Amino acid sequence: MTPLVRLGMGLAVAVAIVDQVSKHLLKALLTERGGAIEVIPGFFDLVTVWNRGVSFGMLGGDGIGVLPPWMLSAVAVAISIALFLWLRRITLRWTAMAIGLVIGGAVGNVIDRALWGAVFDFADFHVSGWHWPAFNVADAAIVLGVAALLVESVFRPQESRRRDG
Repeated sequence: MTPLVRLGMGLAVAVAIVDQVSKHLLKALLTERGGAIEVIPGFFDLVTVWNRGVSFGMLGGDGIGVLPPWMLSAVAVAISIALFLWLRRITLRWTAMAIGLVIGGAVGNVIDRALWGAVFDFADFHVSGWHWPAFNVADAAIVLGVAALLVESVFRPQESRRRDG
């Protein structure tokens, strides 16, 4: 295993562990405190949200378009495998770290679906009545990893893109 693969997979494992520890601790705390804790009034709360869909709850409501947890998990596992295969070919540290963030986040959310049938989200940011959809550590890692890959794809020299495939 190359140093970049070790870096990416080490980051993936760290993200999945931090994600699961934070979820288990906050799930217990929020259950004890009635499901919500105001942390910064008017800006940030810890809440209990069970996301049965994909990002921001899409495809998780009642009726048409509902996907079962096993199907969402299968897609996340397939994406993680594809990312791992890509990770084995890359030559840049930045890419390895970005892929590790996405894999770790995907695995963290797959674990939730296996344990609970839904993803536990808890971070609720809001301003003037506007709420960002609740999220968790895994979601944040996925967003950061994808953003890093997008930034890299825009700013990395063309010859280096051909090497990493």
